[in-house]
Amino acid sequence: MFSFDYLKFCGYLCNQVPSWLGFTKKLYLKLATASQLLEDFLDYHGAKNNREWYFYRELTSAVRHLSFSSYSQKHILNRLRSYSLRDTATFEQEGVCTLHFLNQILIDISPVIVEEALRLGIRVPDSGDRPVRFPTLETDEKLDYDIDDQDQDQQKKYTVRIASELLNIYKRFSPFEFFSPYARRELRLIVPEKINEAEIRQFEMSLHNLQSSFDTYVIHGGLRFGSRKLKELRGLFSVTLHLLEMTGRLLHFYERHLFEAGYKSTYKQTQTRLSSLINPESLLDRAINYGLYYASSFLTVGRDVARDILNENIERSAVVVGIPEKMGFHSRPCLLVAKIVQHFGGQVEMCLGEDRFDASSVLDLQWAGGKVQKEKIRSVRFEGDVRALADIKILASVNYGEDTMGKDVPLPRELNYLR
Repeated sequence: MFSFDYLKFCGYLCNQVPSWLGFTKKLYLKLATASQLLEDFLDYHGAKNNREWYFYRELTSAVRHLSFSSYSQKHILNRLRSYSLRDTATFEQEGVCTLHFLNQILIDISPVIVEEALRLGIRVPDSGDRPVRFPTLETDEKLDYDIDDQDQDQQKKYTVRIASELLNIYKRFSPFEFFSPYARRELRLIVPEKINEAEIRQFEMSLHNLQSSFDTYVIHGGLRFGSRKLKELRGLFSVTLHLLEMTGRLLHFYERHLFEAGYKSTYKQTQTRLSSLINPESLLDRAINYGLYYASSFLTVGRDVARDILNENIERSAVVVGIPEKMGFHSRPCLLVAKIVQHFGGQVEMCLGEDRFDASSVLDLQWAGGKVQKEKIRSVRFEGDVRALADIKILASVNYGEDTMGKDVPLPRELNYLR
């Protein structure tokens, strides 16, 4: 009973040829939900710990993760033209290759699944049982666009918050950034030691929350009209989110089912059988050299777009504060000021007469510190993002986090993010 729909879809795949026309989002979702339900049923009855049923259970898990991964990749290709992104031709070609790779695995393992079901005495639906059809979502028809978002004040407020958060996500993601694909022999050395599912899932969740906030508070009705940069920003973190969804699924499958981790004999035998059906290096190549590589690339572009949007929408002001007593603007005060500015992401400058210094740059602030010391200046003016200025004022009130001897003093609670 719990295998019926699952095996029906596998039977459908057995009859597919690599034209990919039948591989629609509806098929992937049906496969994913049917395999998830079956996997839960098998786990409930202890298939994980039974020699006879373990391989059938592992094949079911493979279908689940591959189907969800394919769904995310198909979504990217379906929506790519609406994301308002630039120079995506190579990315689209790589995306098509990735989807074909996943489709081919589903085709290749389906006869093995049917064979394993027969071995276990499970009834496999005949091809005539309830014929299946999986129509595509894409058409040329569109409903009238007749909802308009007009709450500009709320939009501006949340635009600033979301752009700042994207900059913070990029900062946290930067250790995973790379600029050319890894050689295949390197992939097994970095997964899971340096790159793994758990870390990728954290960024996926952060981007999911960001997209939800954007759709709720910035553009509730959609992005057919309006700011080109907002459209591009929405497209950038949306495509990155779906790439990370796919990457996380594939890494989970590799780490849990293909990674050699000293398993007992039964697990090892099953792992070997799965590896003969699903090449681990090819799977990692698509997860890392396509999914993570382009997620990193789109986040880098998103950083630049977010900065532009932020500086167009932030509230600006100015504040005059004293300089650090005794020690002046040496490395630690400069670092703390720069961290405040970087945390919010908006533009802030230190103004000394006609000279202006980038307050997000430690080096610029140290250059300014030299001028302050040489000219015996007692106070400085910061101009820019009011959010950063408020915290710079708090920092200055505690002498930039140090006493007159240059030793650290506790920072106020409002500045906990600097620790």
